[in-house]
Amino acid sequence: MPTKKAANKKAAPKKAAKIPAKKDAAKDLSSLFEDGLKDLYWAEKALVKALPKMEKNASDAKLKKAIGNHLEQTRNHVTRLEACFNALGKKAQAKKCDAMQGLLDEGKSIMEETEAGSVRDAGIIAASQKVEHYEIASYGTLAAFAKVLGHKAALQELLKTLNEEKKCDELLTGIADTNLNTKAM
Repeated sequence: MPTKKAANKKAAPKKAAKIPAKKDAAKDLSSLFEDGLKDLYWAEKALVKALPKMEKNASDAKLKKAIGNHLEQTRNHVTRLEACFNALGKKAQAKKCDAMQGLLDEGKSIMEETEAGSVRDAGIIAASQKVEHYEIASYGTLAAFAKVLGHKAALQELLKTLNEEKKCDELLTGIADTNLNTKAM
């Protein structure tokens, strides 16, 4: 039987390891803001490639239309991010966004693991909303950074896109709630 002292040692939580910063780590909010822009630029460009596949695999007419419309918006989001870089006097540069890659991989898996029709449509909406929520969080954060940093032009562009992402999320919820999820049962 373990002693009381030994039992307490097992129950004590481990201290979290400190993660060392990479050589090119952001050193201030401005650098963190630029890194975020690079991530989102990659993410939006990746979405431009992924959305046509989702549209093709959707069967519901409203969902197909929503995805097609969002593809056009996403192309505008890429342009707006380029305007943000331009406003900062920087060349637009993409940096792989691991979070978006994971969400896109999950979306592809959902399409592969569901039968075509309303079940797949429900899965496409679920995957799409995860993407929208990630984008809403990212654009909201970058808008807050832009505000603090005094990047007014970038802030305006980021807020326009944030608004569109929120509307897209609401539209997807409406499509799912109006019979689609019931059909998938």
